[in-house]
Amino acid sequence: MNTANLQLEGLLTAIASINALLVDSGIVSRGEMQQALERAQQGVNGEARGLSEANRKAMLFPIRLLLLANEDSDLGKSRTFAEYAEAVGKSS
Repeated sequence: MNTANLQLEGLLTAIASINALLVDSGIVSRGEMQQALERAQQGVNGEARGLSEANRKAMLFPIRLLLLANEDSDLGKSRTFAEYAEAVGKSS
């Protein structure tokens, strides 16, 4: 596996954990986190106009993963990176 992929996997896992900490600490609400991630998703969709569908989906992948992690955290559950990746792939 490409080392860069492993680095991104670690980074996304860390960001998901930090997001949960921010919500659990009361710094932001789960809804605010959801809105921020949805704004990021909309921004990518706006910027990706000249890109192929595969490249657009690649740009959206980390945002969609973090959206799922936010939803799962609200339900008191979590998944492995591989489980999140599979869920994002099925929803695309």
